[in-house]
Amino acid sequence: MRRLFPVTDQTSASPQDPADREWSLDELAEAYAYPVLGPDAHWLRANMVSTLDGAAQHDGRSQPISGETDMRIFGTLRALADVVVVGAETVRQEGYRPARAREAFAARRAAAGQGPAPAVAVVTASLDLDFSLPLFTSPLVPTLVVTGAAAPADRVAEAVKAGAEVVVAGEGAGADPVRVVRELAERGLRRQLTEGGPRLLGQFVAADALDELCLTISPMLTAGDAQRISGGPSVTVPHRLAPACVLEEAGFLFTSYRRI
Repeated sequence: MRRLFPVTDQTSASPQDPADREWSLDELAEAYAYPVLGPDAHWLRANMVSTLDGAAQHDGRSQPISGETDMRIFGTLRALADVVVVGAETVRQEGYRPARAREAFAARRAAAGQGPAPAVAVVTASLDLDFSLPLFTSPLVPTLVVTGAAAPADRVAEAVKAGAEVVVAGEGAGADPVRVVRELAERGLRRQLTEGGPRLLGQFVAADALDELCLTISPMLTAGDAQRISGGPSVTVPHRLAPACVLEEAGFLFTSYRRI
């Protein structure tokens, strides 16, 4: 892996430390560290992958356009987060399981005052979820179901019965994206990571709730009509972000852009 931006001593190779090598998990964690947060602050970052021609999925899933290093970064981002925020459709399509504790990050999480693994928060209006799945029945940290006050009462009861914590973050059936971020932060889950899908990410973008986008650009072309990384309502004025980090390996670009 090579660092392309910002330019540092890791950008160019040296006999003692060649730039194009596999980075350790500690190096990845340093590259993707959350900013230092004040007592009442929170930070929502997204992690997505896209092909060169803009596809966020192939055959309905992101895995075919990903790669080994992308998955290492995926795991690192999860290990740094307090909570992983995901839409219900992505849970269904990607077969989400509970986040697991990883020994490689145990000391770092303990030093940051974090538990052994991030919680998973599923954002859903209908609660059309299979509550018999391990995500709900056997998580290391209880899974949260984030919904609106008018969500179906019977499904809310099913979620609670399965052991999930229900978080109300909206007055209607669905959750309001700004309230999702706030409600999670008020529970101490301030380092937030969303893995989409595109509709949920689009809602965060439209609400101007996103602080950072970690985007893997996959060196692939798929054509077709796959979704972009972000969908839904458009913004009146495009939001501009500033590049924070660009890494490269095997043709994949691993970028991070932050709120200006």
